[in-house]
Amino acid sequence: MPVPILKQGTYLIASVQSALTDADTERLQDDLMKQVSRYRAHGIIVDVTAIDVMDSFAARSLRTIAHMTQLRGAETVIVGLQPEVAFAMVQLGLTFEDMHTALDLEEGLAWLNRMTPARRQRDGRDSGR
Repeated sequence: MPVPILKQGTYLIASVQSALTDADTERLQDDLMKQVSRYRAHGIIVDVTAIDVMDSFAARSLRTIAHMTQLRGAETVIVGLQPEVAFAMVQLGLTFEDMHTALDLEEGLAWLNRMTPARRQRDGRDSGR
């Protein structure tokens, strides 16, 4: 089942509606990379609120998405990890130490709003407007 990806200003919001198969996860990676380029997105939110189980492939894939989009110039934040999912991931040694997470969509948007202007300025892409 494809993951809907919405454009909100310079951000993309991917809302995962149910557990992803490996093929769904790979499709999400491809779709996000295409849309980052197409819309010149500065930020990505992957909302996993609806997921109550996450396997190691899905967790690694989210990390890969964050790294790939960062190389393309977009910050990524994963939002909505359920407590049970977070607990199971820690028990399995799967962590998101090298990527950003937030409790919910609102916090994810706030984080992107703080980070993307700073990054554009740091990278010399901000014209001072």
